[in-house]
Amino acid sequence: MFNAPVLVLNQNYEPLNVCDIRRAFTLLGADKAELLERNHQVIHTPTLAIAAPSVIRLIYLVKRPRPRVKLSRREVFARDRHTCQYCGASSRDLTIDHVTPKHRGGRHEWENLVAACRNCNHRKGSKTLVEARMTLMREPRAPRADVRYLFGSYLADEQNDPWRSYLFLSDARS
Repeated sequence: MFNAPVLVLNQNYEPLNVCDIRRAFTLLGADKAELLERNHQVIHTPTLAIAAPSVIRLIYLVKRPRPRVKLSRREVFARDRHTCQYCGASSRDLTIDHVTPKHRGGRHEWENLVAACRNCNHRKGSKTLVEARMTLMREPRAPRADVRYLFGSYLADEQNDPWRSYLFLSDARS
């Protein structure tokens, strides 16, 4: 009951994070946040029935670094749209290739990892692009952490639909 998610907005209405109802009540009770949207749930106390919060906004501005997309195989494939970055073949059977091989100083970071089909990865092997006479379709870069990446899993639940207007998403389900 107290585990339902609550969207927390910064003072400037920028989405910050998600907390549970218990934490939201703590922020509201301490006058550190204001209630913007109510939840479908009702919390009962011995003397009161209170509508649970769904969206709250902090009274003060919180400065924080921009969120980053975590580096993982799945995220590299998503960034490259499940397409080999050497030949352009689209497949679900891809591998990860280090553009500059690790044994030659290549690091395990966004700018050095690409999705590659098995044939291209085998053909390139442990060579550089010049040695293998291959080119990339697109220069690899770290993707931006957008609203869908940060809050998309919560939007699958239709009870969180009121969040869409605060996340600058249309009412149409996507």
